[in-house]
Amino acid sequence: MPANQQIVLDNRPVGEATTSNFLLVESQTPALQDNQVLVRHHFLSLDPYMRGRMNENKSYAQPQPLGEVMIGGTVGEVVESRHPKFHAGDKVVGMGGWQHYSVVDGNAPGMLRKVDTTHVPLSHYLGAVGMPGVTAWYGLVKIIAPKAGETVTVSAASGAVGSAFGALAKARGCRVVGIAGGKDKCDYVVNELGFDACIDYKEHKDYLSLSKALRQECPNGIDGHFENVGGMVLDAVMLRTNAFARIAVCGMIAGYDGAPLPLTNPALILVNRMKIEGFIVSEHMEVWPEALQELGTLVATGKLRPRETVAQGLGAAPEAFLGLLKGKNFGKQLVKLI
Repeated sequence: MPANQQIVLDNRPVGEATTSNFLLVESQTPALQDNQVLVRHHFLSLDPYMRGRMNENKSYAQPQPLGEVMIGGTVGEVVESRHPKFHAGDKVVGMGGWQHYSVVDGNAPGMLRKVDTTHVPLSHYLGAVGMPGVTAWYGLVKIIAPKAGETVTVSAASGAVGSAFGALAKARGCRVVGIAGGKDKCDYVVNELGFDACIDYKEHKDYLSLSKALRQECPNGIDGHFENVGGMVLDAVMLRTNAFARIAVCGMIAGYDGAPLPLTNPALILVNRMKIEGFIVSEHMEVWPEALQELGTLVATGKLRPRETVAQGLGAAPEAFLGLLKGKNFGKQLVKLI
């Protein structure tokens, strides 16, 4: 069995996360038992939720244990199998973590899934046709539930979730306005992803200024919003919401270092009879097949053209992850392992 390199969480961050919170180690891959599968990872996914897992405080998921391999989605190839449904050469997606190899129980629900790379590149199963894409689908379809002609907005619009959200919303006849950081990202959101408009939040010093820009691009108000960021962005959006607006909350990246994110105008929830619902996509596995089918079709037909930022080598994962938290990535952040 091959030697394995892994990145473990060595210590918990105090304030901002740093590369010193992680440790690169080597281990021997254990021999396969019955029904187990050995997977060689090709790509590792980096996602904002990982920052919350690094803390010990209560959250929607258990903290990442110290001294254990960092959690994370992976795509790769089966090297060896003692399970009848998996064979050497199969392309698979799973939760192998920050390491080169993983040994997976082929019978464990949701831990390993074969994928078809004929029309969808393998890496996209970690982004547009994976967890981020399904996250966008659930928030749009099950919480916002827009009607054709309504206006919807999304923060972090150029990212893996935001880009999928835009394609899904346009397919439903919505006016789609993104919020992103920087002219390059906004140009991509409009010119390549097909959003109706995109606002560069970096051009605005406070939520009132950002809200004025939203009023210009959303002349009929905002009917639905998908929140990945929180803070100033959410405050600005809430000022522009229509009566009975729906807000799907999937991330609060502005507060992942522990600072509180108070709402400036919570009375708007009552005034506009607003629905605000947080969700965790892994708690809604029943929608994954339907969502993945639509997302795969959008990618295969060119209606969704996801962008990727790829770091090279396992050792680059901590730095790339910290960059993701600061918005340095463009689209889905991946680490190429092979």
